[in-house]
Amino acid sequence: MTVIANIAPARVLEPDGTPLDVFSLPTDTASLEELLRDLFQNHWQEITFGPLIQGAAWEMKADKPPTRIGMLDGYITVAFGVPHFHICIGETRGTRVQPTPPEVARHRRTSRAEMYRRMSRSCLPMSWGLRLFNGENEQQITVLLPNPFLDPETDRIRKDPDWSRLALWDKLRARWLGLTDPDPIDRSASFARGSTQ
Repeated sequence: MTVIANIAPARVLEPDGTPLDVFSLPTDTASLEELLRDLFQNHWQEITFGPLIQGAAWEMKADKPPTRIGMLDGYITVAFGVPHFHICIGETRGTRVQPTPPEVARHRRTSRAEMYRRMSRSCLPMSWGLRLFNGENEQQITVLLPNPFLDPETDRIRKDPDWSRLALWDKLRARWLGLTDPDPIDRSASFARGSTQ
């Protein structure tokens, strides 16, 4: 499993002009499986997940821990009883009778993984998350991490930020980026302004 140490974020702009600080993560199968297993086994009650693409935001929360997390033919499956999802994070071959063509396999597999913090127009952090993209740069999943500006019960904006809600972000930064000290930038906004997602 890989750790990328002491990496500085890249500042990118979303299509609507919103700045993001992006921290690249490893995309090998073992690292992605460890990361996703950790998030869904140990932090299922804290995270919101689903694709966030132009024109659609699937902000799903689990009401119980996963009943199963497994790997088959390059796909990790996270099941919550009957509801489940699959993400191709490794080599997919198909079956002997119906093998997966190489270009289709390349398209399906995660080729980019990143932690990010969404910034306000005044460049103060407003939300934190993780995103995976396939070989054609299509989003596979976003995992929204606990947000100090949102009440965990109502998802409404809090009057005062709860910085303890950055614990998972800090844990992921330490494990995957080798950055063990909290970043003061993450705690620089005094209240939520604008969109928090």
